Amino acid sequence: MRPPLLATGLALALAANVLPARAACDVKGAQIEEAIANKKELREDANAQTVRDLRTLRDAAIVLETYKFPGECEVLLGIAKSLLANPDKTIEQGGDTDEDKAESLVEAREPKAKAPADEKVSAPAKAPARPKAN
Repeated sequence: MRPPLLATGLALALAANVLPARAACDVKGAQIEEAIANKKELREDANAQTVRDLRTLRDAAIVLETYKFPGECEVLLGIAKSLLANPDKTIEQGGDTDEDKAESLVEAREPKAKAPADEKVSAPAKAPARPKAN
């Protein structure tokens, strides 16, 4: 026998109130900074870029959480955790020494000033000057 419709509806309503629709991304609970501090390989000066990259991923996760993208935030935290799980492999993978690529990345990171507008395109069309009346 099927339970009455009212009882089923009430049970669903109670369950919806008790269980959150989607848990927020727990950046602090991921303990990225603590994991960085505990990995001796990452404390070496030669691996400073890897540490910066891990912190960048953490910061990006915070931004995604702020803008209400908890799923994407969790994905980034998962990537950071997987990189932290095997620091030797992470350091090896991050050893790209392509100088042209590095220069283009540095350029891409710099904030861009607003480009000067082309006067012909952005200026409204002017009406011809009217001759002065005598």
